[in-house]
Amino acid sequence: MLSVGEKFPEFTAKASLGIGPEALLTISGDQFEGKWTVFFFYPKDFTFVCPTELVAFNDRLEDFKDRDCEVIGGSTDNEFSHLAWCRSHDDLKKLKYPLLAAQKLAPALGICDPVEGYANRATFLVDPNGVIQWAAVYNGNVGRSVDEVLRVLDAVQSDELCPCNWKKGEATIQV
Repeated sequence: MLSVGEKFPEFTAKASLGIGPEALLTISGDQFEGKWTVFFFYPKDFTFVCPTELVAFNDRLEDFKDRDCEVIGGSTDNEFSHLAWCRSHDDLKKLKYPLLAAQKLAPALGICDPVEGYANRATFLVDPNGVIQWAAVYNGNVGRSVDEVLRVLDAVQSDELCPCNWKKGEATIQV
C-alpha cells in the first residue's frame, strides 16, 4: 500500500456524480493539482457499512470545503453500479462528491483485497503537491470516522507538532 511521503498515482477514471442524466463523467488526478484532497475507498456498492460512510462524508462536505479540501469516494465497482446504487438508495441520492470507478487506481494504491480483488476500506489525505500526507486502512466490517479524517487534515494543515488527540484550536507542542 502506498503511504506517507509517496506521490499519489496519476489516474484517469470514470465516475458518477449525482443521479441525473449528466451523472457520468471522467475524472483525472490533474484536476486536483494545487488542492488538498481526501480520497476514500470502500469495498462494494449495495452493501451495508459503505453507505453510512458515504452519507457521513456528504454531511461534512462543507467542513472539508472550509479547509480547501476536495472529497472523492470510490470502489472497484464501475460507474454504472455507482449510479444505480445512488439512484436506488434514498440516503445516497443527494451525494455532492464523485464516486470513482477505481478498478485501476485501487491496485496502483495497493489497497485491493488479495483474495477477492475489491478495494479495502482505505483513506488517503493528499496535499496540494500530490504527496500522501496520511493513509489509513480499515477492516471491511468497520466504518471509518469522518471526524478523525477532519482532525488529521487540521493537524497536517497546521504544519505544527500536534499531540495525541489534538483538535484544531488546541495548543501544539513547542520545542
